[in-house]
Amino acid sequence: MVSVLQNVAVDCADAYELARFWSGVTGRPLHPEDGPGSPQTQVMLAEGPVLHFNQVPESKTVKNRIHLCLRPETSQDEEVDRLLGLGAAFVADHRNPDGSGWVILADPEGNEFCVLRSESDRAAAHS
Repeated sequence: MVSVLQNVAVDCADAYELARFWSGVTGRPLHPEDGPGSPQTQVMLAEGPVLHFNQVPESKTVKNRIHLCLRPETSQDEEVDRLLGLGAAFVADHRNPDGSGWVILADPEGNEFCVLRSESDRAAAHS
């Protein structure tokens, strides 16, 4: 017997607005029954678990103990720029001169996440 991962839950101040941000990040829709003011909202990913946002009264106070890592379809630089345009905040740059590494951003409520190199970035580094 095993357990199946159902969702990744994120506590937040505004479930609907934060889910809208992550919907833009992933290009995936919100659950059709969710709307403004919903205390719980889901982003329906194409495969795997859903992103589930729970509205809670307390604010984030420390670094995440778990976070999402994104591998973009475009270049890492293009994706970082796109996510900053969606409302992400820059946290830290851990890229190396050889092109390896990642960039840490935060969503509008301060939850950190990483942007990794794309497959095309990785292939270009090995050619």
